[in-house]
Amino acid sequence: MTPEPGDRSRERSIPTDRESPVGEPVIRGDETVTGQRAREAVQFDPDDPESLAEAAEIVAQFADGAIEDDHLYMLRGAAACAALVRGEGSYKAAAERAGDGVTVSFIRKWARVHDLPRAVRKQVALGAIAPTAAKHIARVSGEGRLLLAWATLDGDLTVRQVRNVASAVNDGTSIERALTDHDVTLGRIDVRIDPDVYRLLRQQASLDNVDPGEIVTEALETYFE
Repeated sequence: MTPEPGDRSRERSIPTDRESPVGEPVIRGDETVTGQRAREAVQFDPDDPESLAEAAEIVAQFADGAIEDDHLYMLRGAAACAALVRGEGSYKAAAERAGDGVTVSFIRKWARVHDLPRAVRKQVALGAIAPTAAKHIARVSGEGRLLLAWATLDGDLTVRQVRNVASAVNDGTSIERALTDHDVTLGRIDVRIDPDVYRLLRQQASLDNVDPGEIVTEALETYFE
């Protein structure tokens, strides 16, 4: 049985937006995620004129396609966009500061990627979620963006499919229905468990006349309390 989104015994505070300071390379600078490339991580300080000038330059290069088609460089470009918005005070002012060829739409889309919660940004840094898919995930607000992010991984969604799901959700379709339209069942995940635990799970589910997913859900609810 797949639980309905929000159908929990208690509400939990799950971050759906960035919690760390804008421009700080929390993920890009984490060696456990990016290895030696963590040393290349650039921090952008929206309150530092020199740092803001560097952000504007990187945004201009990013918009012009001068930044390599690499997920970490694209995350750096997203961070520069977000820092520029914070420093200049608006998307429009940030676009003007970055120069000709940089649109408000471009700034907004990538700044939103930087504002995704850490767990999602980590998957982008690892290359599991494409930065271009993250742009569309960021268009969805609240818990829906998390559900779309994890469904992107578990359902092996393409960037185009992620875009379509995000558009459908923003048009009022439930995230579950939007994913179903792309043959993805919300809440379905393939996991490998220890054979002994597997045997016990199947045995107990049979005796209780329930789907194994119900037992797993109950156990995880307790784990996350």
